[in-house]
Amino acid sequence: MSDALPAGALKGMRIGISVTASADLDRLGLAETRFRTVLGELAQLIVTAGGELAHGGNLRHDGYTVFLIERMRTYAPSSRPLLNCLAWTEHRALPLSEIGLRREQFGRHGEIVCLDVDGDPVDPSAGRGESPVPESDPGTRQRALTGMRRYLVRHVDAHLLLGGRRGGFQGALPGLVEEALLALEAGLPVYLAAGYGGVTAEIAKTLGVGGAPEVPRPSDATPPDPRFLDGLERLRALAGAPAWTGLRNGLTDEENRRLAASHHPQEIAALASRGLGRLRRPT
Repeated sequence: MSDALPAGALKGMRIGISVTASADLDRLGLAETRFRTVLGELAQLIVTAGGELAHGGNLRHDGYTVFLIERMRTYAPSSRPLLNCLAWTEHRALPLSEIGLRREQFGRHGEIVCLDVDGDPVDPSAGRGESPVPESDPGTRQRALTGMRRYLVRHVDAHLLLGGRRGGFQGALPGLVEEALLALEAGLPVYLAAGYGGVTAEIAKTLGVGGAPEVPRPSDATPPDPRFLDGLERLRALAGAPAWTGLRNGLTDEENRRLAASHHPQEIAALASRGLGRLRRPT
C-alpha cells in the first residue's frame, strides 16, 4: 500500500468500523471473501500504524468480530487494540461461560465491554445466572442497539462504514444508517467504502458523495422498510442543513468519490490511510 502510514502515525486514535455483509455482492459480481479481505486490510493498516479499532458486533464464531480478533493476533501488539461493544440483547442471549471464554480468547489483543439497555457498561453476570436470558421485547431491542451505537460513537475518533443490510434489522434504523447519523451528528470524520453496495452505497448517494455503484433492484424485491427510508431522510436533512461541512475525513471530494467507487481492498485501505494521516497531521 503506497499510502501505508508509518508506525505510530495513528497512536492515540481509535477508528470505529461498522460492517455488515451486503446483499448486493452477487449482483456486483463480488465474493464475500473479498469483502472480508477489505476488512482485514483496513484492520492491518490501522493497528500497524499504532491505532486501535472499535466494533459493535456479536460473538458468533463465523462473524466479523472473531475475524477481526484473528487479524489482531497476526498484526497487532499486545495492547488490546480491539474494543468490541456488546449490546444488552447480545450478551443476555449468551451463556455467561461463553462470554468468559471469548474474553479469554481475546486475551491481550481485544476487550469486550458489555452494555446495559442505555449503552452504559455493565457486569454481564448482574441479575442472572449461567443460562441465557434472551430479550423478546422489540422496543427493548431497539433501545439497546441505539445505546450500543451511542457508546461506540463516544469512544472513537473516526468512523468507517462498509456494506450494510437494507432490511431484516432489529434496531430503530438499519445499523449502519444509525451509526452514520450518530457519527456525523457528533462531528466525527466518516469514511464511506461504498464499492460493495449495501446501505453504505445508499448513505453515500444520500450525502451527495459520487462514485457509489448503481445496483439494479430485483423485480421481485420487497418494498423498502419505512425505517430505512426514514433514516435516509434524516441523513438528507443533515446534509442539507446550513451547518453541514461534509464528511471531514481528510479526503478531497475526488478521493471520497474514489473511496465510494472502489472494491479493491488495497485502494480502499490506501485512501482511508491517506485521510487518517491528514487528520493526524494536516497538510
